[in-house]
Amino acid sequence: MAKPTFKDIATLAKVGTATVERVLNGRGGVRGDTVERVVLAARTLGYPRILPERHRGLLRIEVMLVRPETTFFRRLSRAFERIAATLNPLVVVHRSFPDEMNPVEIARRIASTETPRAGLILAVPDHPLIRDAIETVAARGVPVVHVVTRASDRVGEFVGIDNYAAGRSAAMFMARMLPQGGPVIALCHPIYRVHRDRIRGFSDYFSDNPGAATRFVWLGFGHDDDARSADLLFHALRRHPDLAGLYNAGGANAALLDVLRRDPRGREVYFVGHELTDYTARALREGYMQIVLDQAPEAQARRALDLILHHVGLTEIAPDQSPIRFVTITAESI
Repeated sequence: MAKPTFKDIATLAKVGTATVERVLNGRGGVRGDTVERVVLAARTLGYPRILPERHRGLLRIEVMLVRPETTFFRRLSRAFERIAATLNPLVVVHRSFPDEMNPVEIARRIASTETPRAGLILAVPDHPLIRDAIETVAARGVPVVHVVTRASDRVGEFVGIDNYAAGRSAAMFMARMLPQGGPVIALCHPIYRVHRDRIRGFSDYFSDNPGAATRFVWLGFGHDDDARSADLLFHALRRHPDLAGLYNAGGANAALLDVLRRDPRGREVYFVGHELTDYTARALREGYMQIVLDQAPEAQARRALDLILHHVGLTEIAPDQSPIRFVTITAESI
């Protein structure tokens, strides 16, 4: 293969040939993010010159997630880790896990200028301080991608499922599959827009279909906490001895399943939840759960990284902008 020219590198890096010459000959006077693009383009094309050691690991993409102890965010984190291992060695994907209940710290980390970033991928709560920090970072020219849930409406692209549609789907399954009807309840974590969107869709379906025998009677804030969610379900079962359905818009499925397994009517409650895991798959097989809506975190991680790489000029084809398709899983499909 012929040696790549400065023009080839300039085309890939989307800069002029003079800029390429300045970077590769170490003449200075070029912005850091532009230097990163040029050096990475040169390495991608196999430019034979040995580049300075200081150019290693230039393109840093920061991924900020919460709750790494939960099954979903473990899946998402591992997906970013696996995909990062396949990227050009100059691309560094750094994951961090701030406390979801500390918006001050999350905002500080987002707005930090301690380490240059080529892009920022966020799965954090929606909070005014966090929104302000995101806008500050975006104003510096750093691409921002929200994954799973949006923390800002005004800045950044969103990668995730259509959460409103997921909530409506959960309600439709209950209304159609519970011919005798009865009261249904839902649980969520109110600090996340993703949960609020799901509950809005769930509630709207019942409002739009007032003749259904199934009735949405109560919403509980479980905060994805095992003990709190289990306690809410326990008391709901006592309050509604004819409880027909449960929709969990977030985490803590394992704790909810423990409550249902201990209740004589556990298999009679039509349970729709999110994320396929070992314990939700077992619950489907045993009849304690009827439907799992999985939001494919691996696909979300791939598209989020593709968006950042496209923004910095390392990929030519723009990633798909449509919502990630969520997967409906039953006992017959696992």
